Amino acid sequence: MDKKGKPVHILVIRLSAMGDVAMTIPVLDAVLEAYPEVRFTVLTKKHFAPIFSQLDRVSVHPAEVKIKHKGLIGLWRLYKELSKLKFDAVADLHNVLRSRILKKYFALDGVPFVQIDKGRKEKKALTRPSNKTFHQLRTTHQRYAYVFSELGCPISLEDSKSLVRLQLSKNVVKAVTQDAKKWVGIAPFAAHEGKMYPLKRMREVIETLNNTNKYKILLFGGGASEAAELSAIEASYNNVQNVAGKLNLTEELELISNLDVMLSMDSGNGHLAANYGIPVVTLWGVTHPFAGFAPFGQPKENVLVSDRNRFPLVPTSVYGNKLPKGYESVMESIPSQQVVDRLINILEN
Repeated sequence: MDKKGKPVHILVIRLSAMGDVAMTIPVLDAVLEAYPEVRFTVLTKKHFAPIFSQLDRVSVHPAEVKIKHKGLIGLWRLYKELSKLKFDAVADLHNVLRSRILKKYFALDGVPFVQIDKGRKEKKALTRPSNKTFHQLRTTHQRYAYVFSELGCPISLEDSKSLVRLQLSKNVVKAVTQDAKKWVGIAPFAAHEGKMYPLKRMREVIETLNNTNKYKILLFGGGASEAAELSAIEASYNNVQNVAGKLNLTEELELISNLDVMLSMDSGNGHLAANYGIPVVTLWGVTHPFAGFAPFGQPKENVLVSDRNRFPLVPTSVYGNKLPKGYESVMESIPSQQVVDRLINILEN
C-alpha cells in the first residue's frame, strides 16, 4: 500500500475466455494512466500473455489449471506462488469457482479481495423467454472498472488510450503480401451456431468487397476445420488471404493492429481489434449488445443486430448457447448488403 492506503501491487484474475481477457485492456490502461504508482500482475492462461505486452507495469503469471494448478491442491500451490509476490489487493474479474477458492486462501493473509458483480439477475431478466427486461445493462468494461473503484482506484474509461499499431514481423509480411489496398479483417466464426453469420451470406459480403478490387480481405479463424473452410474461400477470390493457422497470437495481434476495419461475430477478435482503436463491425444473432459485451469504444452504427420483430426471444442467452426452435435462421435477418454498406462507409470515410 502507498502512504494514502491505496494498493500499489494488484493481482488481476481473468483466466478466460480470450474476448473477456481482451476486455481487461482498456480498464487496466485507464488505471495505469490515473495511478502511476500502480502495477499489475495478471493471472491468466500463458497463451494470452501477448495481449498485455504493450501495457507498462504489467506482468503475466501463467495459470496452468489443467496441470500443476488443477484441483484444490493445485490451487493451493498457485496461491503459494502468488503470495511470494506480495500483493496489496486482488481484483477478481472472473468470479468463478477457482477464483473463489483463491479468495479463501488470500483471506489467510488478510489481502483485500474484490470480485466482479456479473449482474446475473439482470442478465437473466434480459434473456428470459417471456416478460423480458430489455434495456442496456452495465458493460463488462464498466463492471471491471467498478472492481478497481472498490479497491480505492476509481477511473473514467474515457481516459483509456488505444494500443499503438505494431510493426509487422517477417513472418507476418510473408503471410500477407503488403500493398496499397486497405485491409479488411474478417473473423467469421463463433463458439455457437446462433452467433455465427451463415457462410453463404459471408461469402456474399466477401465477394462484393473482393470485386471492388480496392481491399485486401484477411480471414481469421481458429481450429483446423475452420482453416480448411477459409482456405476454400481464399481459393475463390483474388483479393482474399486466409491467415488462420499461419500465425501465432503475437503475430495475429501485429496484423490486427494494422487493419483498416474488422468484421467479427460476438467473439474475441472484435475485442482484440477494438483495443488498437480499429473500427469493428460486429454481427449479433441470438445474443445482443445489451448484455454488455460489445467491443470497446465502438459507435452504435457498427453494431448490427438480428431482427427482434421476427425473433422476439433475442437475446436468448448471454453466451449464445441457446438456439430455440425456429431460430436457426436468426442471423439471416441481417442482410449481407447492410454489412457491406457499413464496412464501405468506414473504409471510404
